[in-house]
Amino acid sequence: MPRRPDISSVLVIGSGPIVIGQACEFDYSGTQACRVLRAEGIRVILVNSNPATIMTDPDVADATYVEPITPQTVTAIIAKERPDALLPTLGGQTALNTAVALAESGVLERYGVELIGASAAAINAGEDREEFKAVVERCGAQVARSVIARTMEQCRQGVRELGGYPVVVRPSFTMGGLGSGIAYNEADLERIAGQGLADSRTTEVLLEESILGWKEYELELMRDTADNVVVVCSIENVDPVGVHTGDSVTVAPALTLTDRELQRLRDIGIAVIREVGVDTGGCNIQFAVDPASGRVVVIEMNPRVSRSSALASKATGFPIAKIAARLAVGYTLDEIPNDITGSTPASFEPTLDYVVVKVPRFAFEKFRGADPVLTTTMKSVGEAMAIGRSFTEALQKAMRSIDKRGAVFHWDGPAPDAAATAALVERAAVPAEHRLLDVQQAIRGGAGVEELFASTRIDPWFLDQMVLLQEVAEEVAGAPALTRDVLALAKRHGFSDVQVAALRGIGEDTVREVRHAFGLRPVYKTVDTCAAEFAARTPYHYSSYDLESEVAPREREAVIILGSGPNRIGQGIEFDYSCVHAAMALAERYETVMVNCNPETVSTDYDVSDRLYFEPLTFEDVMEVYEAESAAGPVAGMVVQLGGQTPLSLAARLKAAGVPILGTSPEAIDAAEDRQAFGVVLERAGLPAPAHGTALSDEQALVVAGRIGFPVLVRPSYVLGGRGMEIVYDREGLVDYLARAGAESGGAYANGPLLIDRFLDDAIEIDVDALYDGGELFLGGVMEHIEEAGIHSGDSACVLPPMSLSDAEIARIRRSTRAIADGVGVRGLINIQFALMSDTLYVIEANPRASRTVPFVSKATGVQLAKAAALLMAGSSIASLRADGLLPADDAAASDPLDPIAVKEAVLPFKRFRTPDGRVVDTLLGPEMRSTGEVMGYDVDFPRAFAKSQSGAYGGLPSEGTVFVSVADRDKRAVILPVARLAELGFTVLATTGTAQVLRRNGIPATVVRKLSEGVGPHGEQTIVGLIESGAVDMVVNTPKGQGPRSDGYSIRAATTGADKPIITTVQELQAAVQAIEVRLRPSEYWNTVRSLQEHDAARAARRAGHQQEEEWL
Repeated sequence: MPRRPDISSVLVIGSGPIVIGQACEFDYSGTQACRVLRAEGIRVILVNSNPATIMTDPDVADATYVEPITPQTVTAIIAKERPDALLPTLGGQTALNTAVALAESGVLERYGVELIGASAAAINAGEDREEFKAVVERCGAQVARSVIARTMEQCRQGVRELGGYPVVVRPSFTMGGLGSGIAYNEADLERIAGQGLADSRTTEVLLEESILGWKEYELELMRDTADNVVVVCSIENVDPVGVHTGDSVTVAPALTLTDRELQRLRDIGIAVIREVGVDTGGCNIQFAVDPASGRVVVIEMNPRVSRSSALASKATGFPIAKIAARLAVGYTLDEIPNDITGSTPASFEPTLDYVVVKVPRFAFEKFRGADPVLTTTMKSVGEAMAIGRSFTEALQKAMRSIDKRGAVFHWDGPAPDAAATAALVERAAVPAEHRLLDVQQAIRGGAGVEELFASTRIDPWFLDQMVLLQEVAEEVAGAPALTRDVLALAKRHGFSDVQVAALRGIGEDTVREVRHAFGLRPVYKTVDTCAAEFAARTPYHYSSYDLESEVAPREREAVIILGSGPNRIGQGIEFDYSCVHAAMALAERYETVMVNCNPETVSTDYDVSDRLYFEPLTFEDVMEVYEAESAAGPVAGMVVQLGGQTPLSLAARLKAAGVPILGTSPEAIDAAEDRQAFGVVLERAGLPAPAHGTALSDEQALVVAGRIGFPVLVRPSYVLGGRGMEIVYDREGLVDYLARAGAESGGAYANGPLLIDRFLDDAIEIDVDALYDGGELFLGGVMEHIEEAGIHSGDSACVLPPMSLSDAEIARIRRSTRAIADGVGVRGLINIQFALMSDTLYVIEANPRASRTVPFVSKATGVQLAKAAALLMAGSSIASLRADGLLPADDAAASDPLDPIAVKEAVLPFKRFRTPDGRVVDTLLGPEMRSTGEVMGYDVDFPRAFAKSQSGAYGGLPSEGTVFVSVADRDKRAVILPVARLAELGFTVLATTGTAQVLRRNGIPATVVRKLSEGVGPHGEQTIVGLIESGAVDMVVNTPKGQGPRSDGYSIRAATTGADKPIITTVQELQAAVQAIEVRLRPSEYWNTVRSLQEHDAARAARRAGHQQEEEWL
C-alpha cells in the first residue's frame, strides 16, 4: 500500500529529558523518523523539552516546540497546529503515557487527530499487565504466574497465592523498570510495592512468581498492515533473569539457543505482535527460558520503539525507527528499500555474520551510599557496543569501550589463592557492576565452569568462553617469545596492546612496534544486514584481525571526528550533538569519518557521516582507524575537541604519533588544565582568579588549604562532570575527603595533583560559550546560574540572556573571554566559568572545547555554534562565517530586550538510587555533577520560562497547598520575602522551631512541626518526615546546614524525593519558584502559550533586519 494521502501533517512526541531507562536512543529514533516523514512531504510538528538533542534542531522538523511534555501543553499545540495524526511510539514511555492521556480525555477525538504507529488498544494490551497476560495465553504461550494488586493488603494476599517469597514486583506504565524489584520478605514487599503503587500511572502492581536464574532473551519485531512480520534481531542477556536488561551485558544474535528453541520464541513473538495488534511499527518482546526444563515464559512487551531497538538497529544495520515511521503512514515492508544494500526490501530479515556485545556503564560512585546490587530497576547511565568475529573479541572490545578505570579483564599481580577465589565465586552470586570481572578473576584462581554456574546462573557456554580467554592469556604470558602466532591469537580474542604488554611485562609501545613489524593490523569489515549475500553501499565498519579489509579508497580529503563514547553523568548527549553538527558542517568540504562506540546516539547512525567506524575510543583503536583511512586517501586531520574528555585525553598522544589535530592544539588544551600555565595566562590578561594551590600529598593538601583559608573547593586533575569535586568547610572535612579519595582506585593523585581553590560563597556564577578564530571573538551566550556558586554547572538551573547583569558587565565578560581565548590559543569553541562577587569578576576555569551548554545556547539564540566551531577548526574565520550567513552580525554582547528567555533545568536520577534499606540517597547538590539530563523552558519572560522548566523537569510546582520551610541561619533573612508571598498566595506554611520563630516575628503565620530527631509527639504528632511521606506537604524548602546521613536535612530531602514533591535547596531557586507559582495562578491562556523555535527565530531575524534598516536610514 503506498503512502496514505489523508495524512499531510504529523505531531511527533519526543521523550523529554535524558533519564535512566529513557536515554538518547529516543533522540536517535525520533530524529530518524522526523527526517523520513519530511522526505515523504509530510509537515512534521515536534514537541520535546530536551534542548540537548539533534531532534530539537530547528531543521529536523517544520515546527519544533521545546515545551514540557504534559497533556495540557500538547493539547495547546494540537489546538494551534491541527495535525492529522499523532505518532507516539518514538518517545519512550513519556510519549506513550501522554498519548494515552490525550486519547482518554477526548482531546484527539475533539480535534480529529488519529493515533498512528500503535492504537490506544494496542498500547493498552501491551502495557496493561492483566490484558497482556490474556493476550499471551490466547497465543498458546505462558506468562509467569501472577496476581494484580492495587493495595498493600492485596499485595500480601497475592504473595500467599503465589506460594510465598521471593516474588517479582512490577508497576504498570513505567519505564526502565522504575519501581520494580524482587521482594524476598515482607519488609521488602512493603518497601518495593509501596513505591511501585506510587510510581504507576494506574496505581497497580503485578506480583509474579520468581523466575530468578532463568535465561533471558529479547526479540525485536516489526509488522505492517499487510501482516508481514520480520524478526529484526534476537538478543540474549548474559546475566540471568533478575537483572534489568538495560543493566545486563547482552549479545546479538542469541548464542546459546538451539535452532528449535529460537524457532519457538519466533513463533510466540509473531503470534503476540499479531494478537496485540501492532500493525504499523516495531515492538520488543522479552522471554525467560528455564535452563532445566526448557519452559518458556513471556516476560513483557513494549508496543513501541524501545531501548533495545536502538541496539538492534546498530547491531544489524536495519533502521527500525526509520522503517516504523514509514509503516505508520501507510507503507508495507516490501515497499520500503533497505538503505544498506539498496537492492533488498525491508521485508528481508537481517542476517549477522559477526557477534555484537553491549556492556552497560554505571555511576554508583556519584551517589554515596547507593545500593550497588543490580535488580529489575535500571541503574546504568550509558552503554557501549562492540562488534567482532567472535564473542571473546566483541566482549573485550566492548569492555574497553566503557572508558572507565578497572572495567577491563586484567592479569595483574599474583592469581587469587583458594580463599580469595572462593570469596570471588561467592561475591559473583550477587549481580553488581563488576560481576564479570569477579568471574574472570575467579577463573584465574582456578574456579571451574560448574562451580561458577551454580553461583551466578550465567550460561555455561559464556563461562566456557571466559575460560578460553584465561587459556589465551596463559599462552601469551608463558610463551618463550612474543611470536607472530602468539600475538595473532591474542588479537583474534580481543586482547588490546595494553593487556598483552601487561601479560608480557613490557611497554604498550613495544607491543605495537612488534605487531607492526609482523604486519599484524586489523582489517575493517562492513555491517551489511545480509552476511555478504548482497553488496553493501554504506561504509559502516568494525575491526577484526581477519584477512581482507573492506575500506574503499577515496579521492576526497577526509576529517576524522572522535565521538564521546558511552553516556555517563558529566559527558552525555550534549557532546554527541556537537560531533553530529561537525559531521554536517564539514560534509560539503570533506569526507567525514565518525569513530564512536555508543549504540544509543545519532552520531553512530550510518547516514550521519560518510563513513562510520564502530570502535572503542582508545589510543590503539583510534590510531588503527587513522592509519586505515590514511591508506585509503588523504586525511586533513582529526577533531578531538567536541566529544568531551574521552577524545581530549587522547589528543597529546595522537599528535605525538603524527596525527594532525584540527583546531585548538593539545598543548593549549593542557595549558588551560595546568594550574600554573593557566595562572600565567590570567596574570598577563590582568584577570583575578580565586586563591589556589596544588598538592601531591595529603600533608601538602592540608598546608595549602590552611594558607588559602576555608571554605575550599577540592578536585582531582583532568576530570569531567566534577568527578571527585567537593566544597570543604573546615580541616576535619578535608581530612574526611582525603580519606575517601584515597580509598578509590588510583587514589586522589592518579591523574596529577589535587587542585585546591578558595571557594567563593554567595558569588553569582556565570557560564560563557564563545568562538575564537585567533583574531576575532564571537560571544555565543552568557548564562547566569540561578543557584549561587558551588553547585556544578551541569546541575544548576541557568538562564539566558542573564537576568541581573548589565550591558557594561557583559562587555567586561566579553573582554575577559577574548583575553583568555587569545592567551590559551583557542581555535574553535571555548567555555569559561566566571564568578561575580562584590563587583570583582573572578575566573573559575576555562575549557577550550565544546561544553555541555552548547546545544542549549544554540537553541536559545538560534545560532548553531558547533557547526561554526567545526568550520573554524578547519580553517574558516568568523568574518567568513558571517559572510556566509552562518553567524549573525551581532553576538551575545548586543542585548535585545524582546529576546525570549530560556531557562535550563537539570533532571536528577535520585529516585533510582536507594541505600540498601530502601532510603533515597542524599539529594543535596554540590560541585560534583549528578544530573543525567536537562530540559529547557522557553518563553517571553523569566517567570513563565522558569515555570515551564520546572514542569518539564519533574511535573512542575504546586499552585496551592502546604509548603515546609527549614533553612540554615545564614539564609533566614533572605527567605522572609519569598515565604511571605507564598503565604499571601494562600499556601499553608510549616516550619521547624528556629525558622518558624523568624517567620512569625515578620508577620508570617507558620505552624511548628517536629524534627525527625525529636520523634513522634506524645499525642501522635507526626514528625516532618512522616508528614512528607504521607503526602501532606506539597513543596519543601530546605537549605543544608551540614552534610551526612545523620543530619535531619538528609532525611527531609530523601523523603521529599521519595514522595515525588519539588525540593528547593537554595534561596535563589526559591525566589524563582515563587515568581513561577504566581504565573501559574493566572489564567492558563496567560502562561500556557506555545511558540515554536522557528517562530522565535523568524521574529528575531525580523527584529535584526529592522535594526539594520534603521541604522542605514540614520
